[in-house]
Amino acid sequence: MDTSKDLDEHTMADAWAYIQGQADAGVPLRPNAYRLAFADPEFLLRRETRGVRLQLELLKPDLDQIEMGIEHTIVVFGSARFSTLEDAQRKVEEAGTSGNTNAMLLARRDMRNAHFYEQARHFGRIVATHSTALPKNERMYICTGGGPGIMEAANRGASEAGAPTLGLNIALPHEQHANPYVTPELSFKFHYFAVRKMHFMMRAKAMVAFPGGFGTLDELFEVITLVQTKKAHPVPIILFGTDYWKRLLNFEVLVEEGAISPEDLGLFRYTDDPQEAWDFIRTFYKL
Repeated sequence: MDTSKDLDEHTMADAWAYIQGQADAGVPLRPNAYRLAFADPEFLLRRETRGVRLQLELLKPDLDQIEMGIEHTIVVFGSARFSTLEDAQRKVEEAGTSGNTNAMLLARRDMRNAHFYEQARHFGRIVATHSTALPKNERMYICTGGGPGIMEAANRGASEAGAPTLGLNIALPHEQHANPYVTPELSFKFHYFAVRKMHFMMRAKAMVAFPGGFGTLDELFEVITLVQTKKAHPVPIILFGTDYWKRLLNFEVLVEEGAISPEDLGLFRYTDDPQEAWDFIRTFYKL
């Protein structure tokens, strides 16, 4: 028996039991010089200990994924605001009943975008179905930001195929919960966007960006920049929804103005088909 390990675990358990006892008794936390440093929330939340918090936030999800045997992920980004076809159809019917013209326009927009939810769901199912037939150390797992919309759809498709799915959620000013299709043991919550984005790339074998907003753009350009500057290994970067992305971003202007090299346009590709997206990933890795 490793008595030193038992002693460490006993000491840590006692330290946290003391803190929990205060909370249960409704005793407000106050500075306590005698409290063990790792069991002192006030100390850990000081500005000076930010480096420790960053390290812990990097380490905890990594160790959990190692223990679960997660080595390869397919990262799916996209809008948290796109709904299922059923929800979009319900909004159209409600708007039609109300006679509100503006509500009808918004409902029809949601209906138009709902097909992206279904395609992300289909893509997640394709990845999971293929991966479950592979040896465990070669399987690819769907990884998303863990929220609603496109993220939920991709997690949902993989979950419906019987595969574990990952969610890397972020603490925001408004209440944020992981979607119900993220495997509980693989549902992680981050405070720091930077550490969260590191985790997206640490195991990523491909990145699929569905239509989205600022968050999706932030994550997309982070990945493109890392690959372009060779800070990350080349991975398939797929922009799903050709019309959306080409209306939103004119990458050719960057080439025309000399801001990027012509070959940089080869860092990513467009598609409108979930199977085509997966076929590109399979071809890239010769699966």
